[in-house]
Amino acid sequence: MPPADIRQLRDLMRYRYKLTCFMSSEKNRLQNCLTVSNIQLANVVSDTLGKSSKRILDKILENPLDTSFDIEPLIHSSMKGKIPELELSIDGYITPEQAGKLKIIKKHFEDLESRKAELEKLILELATPYQQELDLILTAPSFKNIFSAITVISEIGINMESFPSAKHLCSWAGLAPTNNESAGKKKSVRVSKAGCYIKPLLVQCANSVVKSEKHPEVRNRYLRLRKRRGHKKAIIAIARMLLTALYNMLKNNEPYNAELYRKSDVLPVDREITIEQAILMAKFQGYKIKSATE
Repeated sequence: MPPADIRQLRDLMRYRYKLTCFMSSEKNRLQNCLTVSNIQLANVVSDTLGKSSKRILDKILENPLDTSFDIEPLIHSSMKGKIPELELSIDGYITPEQAGKLKIIKKHFEDLESRKAELEKLILELATPYQQELDLILTAPSFKNIFSAITVISEIGINMESFPSAKHLCSWAGLAPTNNESAGKKKSVRVSKAGCYIKPLLVQCANSVVKSEKHPEVRNRYLRLRKRRGHKKAIIAIARMLLTALYNMLKNNEPYNAELYRKSDVLPVDREITIEQAILMAKFQGYKIKSATE
């Protein structure tokens, strides 16, 4: 069982994940209201709830019937060249009902944002004793956010003795193919549904790192796998590779290096199998068994 602090950190991080999901839902809801009202800010700005966009929305909501105001004082200097496009994007009609709904959504989003910021302060305070482990994780490819590192610590802990090998950890995290075989017929080999909090993070990091050329050992492996297995299976393999590296980093207390993912667990020297098991393994690999006299 993980220490009490790790369990508390896990609860807080999972709550942060829920708040992030709520914020995404509210942002989508706000975008839907704008689309219904023919306000196409999302076609011009990268974030509908960014600073400039918020000021434009506040101005619109002051008087929904008048969208012919001067935009220039409301936007950042880097967006001055987009003024004609912004003026066209807000040339819509917002009904009083939609304006009221937009105000509620925007207020709720800002409240969630404030609560998330307060929660993150608690998380950072609770994660202080694990700074050494967090610094190690931040050396891994695509792990540049402190909260990504905290997610790893909160989900798998810092004591890798809980997992006999990296393969056990990958299986626990839902990154290993399932073994679904009946009457000699293999069925689905999709990854399991386990690891619903850490697996999305690892997949996100995998998608990020394969686009960069800073880590050729990762990108080249992805490109080879994608040719044979397709993008989705290749990304899962890269996520499994990253988790294997994290396992070795925490177990050996060393930063990331390009060889970590190649490290395999040392097999015990006293492993034994029967002749029947060896024959089955050979048949599984496609060998045809011949007698010694043939």
